[in-house]
Amino acid sequence: MSTMTAGIDPTLVTAIVLIGGYLLGSIPFGLVLTKMAGLGDIRTVGSGNIGATNVLRTGNKGLAAATLLLDGGKGAAAVLLTQAALDPAMGVLAGVGAVIGHNFPVWLRFKGGKGVATTLGTLIAIAWPVGLLACATWLAVAALTRYSSLAALVALGIAPLYAYWLAGEVVTFAAALLALLAILRHHTNIRRLMDGTESKIRFGKSV
Repeated sequence: MSTMTAGIDPTLVTAIVLIGGYLLGSIPFGLVLTKMAGLGDIRTVGSGNIGATNVLRTGNKGLAAATLLLDGGKGAAAVLLTQAALDPAMGVLAGVGAVIGHNFPVWLRFKGGKGVATTLGTLIAIAWPVGLLACATWLAVAALTRYSSLAALVALGIAPLYAYWLAGEVVTFAAALLALLAILRHHTNIRRLMDGTESKIRFGKSV
């Protein structure tokens, strides 16, 4: 623990870190950006998800890219800010909190995204080789199959192995926890993949 928290109950510090990460992660950038661009409520488009893949379905690639960067950035920011103020272990906790916040934002009645970009941003900040390998895996699977959901499941599912190989036990545990959360959040996508009805990534014109 940092000298900033000396004399403070560790349980309270842990709760503050988790809540802080959650609140940062709960900012629905996809929803905010599409509304600011005059595209309406992204929750009424495509899958109804607030993430970058669904923003791409509006045809605005710029907004989709911005959503991707901001959703990933809030996970990374939660980790890095907490690491700077406290320690690496608390940074990991803040990152997990950010993913939970993205998935279950209090502002949207706990109906958020699936946390893929935020998880990747968190992994990059926790252990950049692990995060970059997970990103590369996502890109490779998405390019081969055009299924964003399958790319996410493969990339995050294999991330704990990357972490075991390149990072310590704490990172491996966090990657496994986030992978499990991603699988649970993608349960409908898994069903559609099995049925052959899952939508593929389509690149429309920018608007």
